[in-house]
Amino acid sequence: MITASPNPEHPLEPDSVKRPALWRHLWLWTLGAVLAVWITLVAVAVSTGFREARKFIDGQLVATAQLWLATAPADVVTPPPGIIGVDDEYIPDLAVLAWTNGALDTDTHQLAAGLALDRLSRPGLTDVVYTNGNGPRDWRAYVTEQSQGERVRRVAVLVDKRERNALGLDIAEHVTSPAILLLPLVGLVLWWTIRRGLRPLERLSREVAELDSSAGQRLNTEHRYREFVSTVSAINTLVSSLQAQAQREREFASDMAHELRTPLAAISLQASAAQHEPTPDRLAQLEHESLRAGRILSQLLDLARAQRNEGGAGELTPVDIAEVAGQLVATHAPMGHASGHELSLQLPEVPMAVRVSPMLLELALRNLIANALRHTPAGTQVEVEVWRRGSGCGVSVSDDGQRAGAPALSVSAAQGQAGGLGLGLRLVERMAEQMGARLERSTGQPPMTTCFTLRWPA
Repeated sequence: MITASPNPEHPLEPDSVKRPALWRHLWLWTLGAVLAVWITLVAVAVSTGFREARKFIDGQLVATAQLWLATAPADVVTPPPGIIGVDDEYIPDLAVLAWTNGALDTDTHQLAAGLALDRLSRPGLTDVVYTNGNGPRDWRAYVTEQSQGERVRRVAVLVDKRERNALGLDIAEHVTSPAILLLPLVGLVLWWTIRRGLRPLERLSREVAELDSSAGQRLNTEHRYREFVSTVSAINTLVSSLQAQAQREREFASDMAHELRTPLAAISLQASAAQHEPTPDRLAQLEHESLRAGRILSQLLDLARAQRNEGGAGELTPVDIAEVAGQLVATHAPMGHASGHELSLQLPEVPMAVRVSPMLLELALRNLIANALRHTPAGTQVEVEVWRRGSGCGVSVSDDGQRAGAPALSVSAAQGQAGGLGLGLRLVERMAEQMGARLERSTGQPPMTTCFTLRWPA
């Protein structure tokens, strides 16, 4: 059961229901996307830093080895001097081992005892392990040779891999530090821009909340963003539909009041007169008006049943119109015989089904047949036809009660025609809308003079 809520903005929702904010949803998704890009940037920067550090250190190894061969005498050991004012990360500690004719004559860092010297016998870049009291450590080495007559000089330049990795990490930090510092600022800017970008949507929501559909108001379609055009158009269409529905409800309420006023006023007058002089005519008239009011109330009950199922109108199932029409004609045959009407039925050769609520179809067709029998004079032909054509399908109820020379209605039928007929047709029209059909009135095919049709589009 739906209960009213004290929340005026959401009358069908309790205050305890907390809906997530759209701006926060957009902000989190956007920030997540930015964070994913940022993580990718950091990963690429770290990979690039280590790769560039490897290339940089290898280049220094090669350059140092070539420079040593070109300048340093074989009998002089010259440790590299310290340089003041330069970052240590970019001055790796390079160790040099030099051999002349196979004899080691230079070892700047005293590494020869802990190295596998056989790995330094082949020219080129290689990885070696240096082992001392602190355990094994990986070093990167470059080996080159130079022949000068009978003198062969070989130089190996080495660097601790930990220094190379530290250089790579430092390069990665320098690349990613701006992104790290800018990430909070990016999140703040995204929050501000999304909140500001959603202001037109919030303004549209306020305008929708302030709409007075009963006053014929519509949303202004000017100065709108392109993305709002379809939304504004849909809202205006919905408002027009609601206003049209409200107008139909007001007209129906007016018709209902008029329909009930006449028989109730007559019942009151006839009852008052019957109290003083209860003649058979007055009692018969009182009975007639009571039955008339009963028929109107029965139609109102049918309308209530239809409105109770509005929106779903019961389960939509394929219903054979011909079968429903045949059952109703058989049901009304005794009534037609008693009132002197000729009731007939025309059916197509093949079954014709439409997806509707069986209850609504039966109520609508029953009202059309009953109106034709009740509000046409005796001797009238009433024909029910189920048909299918290129423009659609449907069922028609026709009569020839307005033909030339037709007998006149009885006094009681003439007095009740305006009331019951108007309300019954309004009821059928409402049911037709819910079934996706349209109620049409025409003169029909001769000799018929009046025809009411329930038409479904093709």
